[in-house]
Amino acid sequence: MKAIKRLFKLSIILFIIVILGICGVYTLAYFSPILDIRNTGQYYIYDINKNLVYQGSGNTKWVSLEDVSPYFLNAIISIEDKNFYNHNGFDYLRIAKTLFNNFVSGEIQGGASTISQQYVKNLYLDFDKKWERKIEEAWLTLKLEVHYDKEDILEGYINTINFGQGNFGIASAAEYYFNKNCKDLTLEESIILAGIPKSPEYFNPVSSYEDSIDRAKLVAKAMVNNGYITEDEKNNLFINKLDIYGKTGENNLNTLMYYETVVKQELDNLNIPKSLIETGGLKIYTSLDMELQTLLEKNINEYMPDNEMQVASIIINPQNGNIMALAGGKDYAISQYNRAISSKRQVGSTMKPLLYYAALENGMTSSSRFLSEQTTFVFSDNDSYSPQNFNQKYANKEISMAAALSYSDNIYAVKTHLFLGEEVLVNTAKRMGINEELPSIASLPLGTVELSMLDFANAYTTLASNGYKRELSTIVKVTDMQGNTLYEKKDNNEQVLNSSYTFILNELLTATYNSAFIDYNNPTIISLGSRISRKYAMKTGSTGTDCWMIGYNPDILMLVWNGYDDNKEMEVADGNISKEIWVNTVEEYLKEKEPNWYEIPNNVIGIPLDAVTGLEIKDEKKVFIYYYIKGSQYVNQDEIDKEKITTKE
Repeated sequence: MKAIKRLFKLSIILFIIVILGICGVYTLAYFSPILDIRNTGQYYIYDINKNLVYQGSGNTKWVSLEDVSPYFLNAIISIEDKNFYNHNGFDYLRIAKTLFNNFVSGEIQGGASTISQQYVKNLYLDFDKKWERKIEEAWLTLKLEVHYDKEDILEGYINTINFGQGNFGIASAAEYYFNKNCKDLTLEESIILAGIPKSPEYFNPVSSYEDSIDRAKLVAKAMVNNGYITEDEKNNLFINKLDIYGKTGENNLNTLMYYETVVKQELDNLNIPKSLIETGGLKIYTSLDMELQTLLEKNINEYMPDNEMQVASIIINPQNGNIMALAGGKDYAISQYNRAISSKRQVGSTMKPLLYYAALENGMTSSSRFLSEQTTFVFSDNDSYSPQNFNQKYANKEISMAAALSYSDNIYAVKTHLFLGEEVLVNTAKRMGINEELPSIASLPLGTVELSMLDFANAYTTLASNGYKRELSTIVKVTDMQGNTLYEKKDNNEQVLNSSYTFILNELLTATYNSAFIDYNNPTIISLGSRISRKYAMKTGSTGTDCWMIGYNPDILMLVWNGYDDNKEMEVADGNISKEIWVNTVEEYLKEKEPNWYEIPNNVIGIPLDAVTGLEIKDEKKVFIYYYIKGSQYVNQDEIDKEKITTKE
């Protein structure tokens, strides 16, 4: 009996301690600084001209509750937090029920976040699930509840919640999905919008109308359970398909969100506070050129076929590494997968310029010759490798490095690779900025490895910047709402390549569209020759499943890829798509600008020679200017130790 009395007294004491603790926490929250729920957590993205192109975690069209359809308010409360008006920020019964269900099932089936808790999350740029983050979330939820009434919290929540497709806030969502004021939303429209926040990527009606309706039916059921609509009203919903508008009034580009997702990803990696509660928001100034982004999208829409084929492109300013435009697919509304940064694809022959820079740096010249003929390479372990040229076209004679680039000759490339040693290309690529671990294999110069476009762009930016390794980025500057600078990009002037050899290589890459090389084969980009108004270094690449077009000058570097996500085989004609997108975008963008090219170094000399052989001119129509480090033009090419390459003819 004494033990029972002692236990009862202990329980009473513990209960009093808990109550006092809760009261103390609420008192502390009450006397803490009031949160600015109207501005907190907003972030604004500006383009290169400092025009606002995106706002997240908030909306410029903040609406009051009386300006929102009651249908929507009832729907969002029913599905997200039916006890919203009866709790103090935490639904303890719901939490207990959720914990019990998770324990019984042995897995996490769902959470128990209230609207207040979700609103606090919307005031951050990240949704970290660490314990420290959860404790901070609970504390801020308490502060929110003691300083604001339920109407203020609900109003803030519906104005900051993510509705997918880049829409934050009910006003933006109503305009985008249904082209109407949020006050005029119908019951069906309201229910669809209320279902989106659970998973904005999958439950919005633009990405998947069917999934959004399935989710909406769950919302409708919750409204019946909470007495907002009748069973008959629920049964008469969604009989006919609703018209989805799916457009914004400004910056209505299908590819713009791909750029903005890169900005947000980059922001997460910067050394600035994750929590924006005290700062009241961020202003993010980017290198986005809306004119260029619009041109890119226009040409993607014009030249990409209306099928499952996809596209990716990055356009960079070589002078500073700033990303001026980017597309990770044809349409962000259809696919949010950003192929420009997330997809790894074989790069094909666009790897060859990296090889030929290494060759120039290791004693070869622009006129160094190898025999181009069908060849099997046999190695010390008796393994063999038999690369083939496209369409089985071989010179069956010695050709120069310039000709090998012009025709994208695979035999010449592999011979060069093996002559240098397979580690040379690996090390050169790493020095140029490629982060992916590359294998030392015979097929590496033919681009049989898979790289992300962003990673590959590091190397080409180094070439386009005349040997300087640049930090590729979208963000130029970040400030708080008062204009205090939190981050500013610093120019990276680390020179990692020899500028003279880089100049020579860039000149060699003009051979890809030079008619002087029309001979037993045609230059790979000769079809664009008549449409090119200025000098570019250009290279194509193709595999059975990937098509690439990369070109640059001192003003612009553009990479384009097209292919299928499931690695479906490409048709030969599909290779023209990336070329068309490239030439039309770059040429139109630069048409009002003065032509620009790299200044010839003092130690470099140009000599006119036969385009194909790099020897004495025999045909005045087939002349190409070969560039050399002064003195190297006299090197006897026959002295190259070609016996290092074991071949079986």
